[in-house]
Amino acid sequence: MAMKDYSDEFRAGAVALYESAPGAIYKSIAADLGVNRATLWEWVLRDRERRGVTAVAARPGVRSREAVPSADRDERVRQLEARVAELEACECKVATERDILRMAAKYFRGGELVISRFQFVDGHRDTYEVKGLCQVLDVNRSSYYMWLAGAEARAARQHKGRVLAEEIREVHGESGGAYGSPRVTAELRGKGRRVNEKRVARIMRTFSFTGIRLSRRVRTTVPVPAASPVADLFQRDFTAAEPGLKYMGDITYLPLENGEFLYLATVLDCFSREVVGWSIADHMRTGLVADALRMAAATRGRLDGAVFHSGHGAQYGSRAFAGLCDQLGVTRSMGAVGTSADNAACESFHASLKRETLQGTHDYGDAGTCRRTVFAWLTRYNTRRRHSANGQLSPNEYERRHHTAKLTLAA
Repeated sequence: MAMKDYSDEFRAGAVALYESAPGAIYKSIAADLGVNRATLWEWVLRDRERRGVTAVAARPGVRSREAVPSADRDERVRQLEARVAELEACECKVATERDILRMAAKYFRGGELVISRFQFVDGHRDTYEVKGLCQVLDVNRSSYYMWLAGAEARAARQHKGRVLAEEIREVHGESGGAYGSPRVTAELRGKGRRVNEKRVARIMRTFSFTGIRLSRRVRTTVPVPAASPVADLFQRDFTAAEPGLKYMGDITYLPLENGEFLYLATVLDCFSREVVGWSIADHMRTGLVADALRMAAATRGRLDGAVFHSGHGAQYGSRAFAGLCDQLGVTRSMGAVGTSADNAACESFHASLKRETLQGTHDYGDAGTCRRTVFAWLTRYNTRRRHSANGQLSPNEYERRHHTAKLTLAA
């Protein structure tokens, strides 16, 4: 490649630029001019020879250091000293950052934030500058100071959170570990505590307070092919405008030790979901469901004019049970064969019962323990357990408020 031809004016300007910049080096000036460093050195050397300067500088990378003018040599020493100081400062900064990160590693175990970065900065601000700590931990300094200013309010919130967590623990324990966040919230509100359900759920997750879940359901309904047809008067509407108008019932199994079972038949009022009748036996004959219906009649005083809905089990389709319904003045109703949704509310009730009494175990133990456990739960269900269908009120409380409202309107 042919060498570029520079004018005398350009060469004179380049030399003047170099000479007028104290401490300048050939490399930086040559880069600004777009010329080779050696070329600029040649121009400066010839200009100095023309002006009678006896000390000459060595051509970069070619001649020995003895040829460098003393002024250039002193300047070079100053530049090297400045560079050394810069490197030492950089090394000190890197060492400081390394120490900060080594200490911070104790606070960030396994990728989980054991303590916030702001708390780390606050705990080490006496040892290191806040600016450096924030830079290393990649946090905004102004955000740190905002966090610091809110320390008092944050401590107050944390204290309130601990108090609420203890209240939640108490309610959760009283429910036998069965309540989830909706019922815990309703229970707290019932005690006059103003609290948000999302906050309750968040605290329950933090402290691992969870409701009990049932892993699977077992169907116990055995349809009877020869039963006379009974109309479905509910059509999946499990609500009622008044107590005593609509009832529903079903059978569920209660597992015992050694693979044995007891069986529970229940009768629920559709208005409040109150259990008005139940029966426990070691068989699933008609007498089981008949005893539950008789208890419902005794609890309510009378059943005449009411509708009783059930599945297509052989017990509910028997002549004996049909005769009892006629005797009590009850109109029977049945869903479609093989469709659990037609009696879903009652099946859901039984699922809740076993979920909250078994609490993840496989059986109730012996028959006596089973009867006592189920009896205690059914009693508490009516008097204290909050029900989502009742606006988180217990069945008894829901009916009491309904009667009070009717008396107020009548007055």
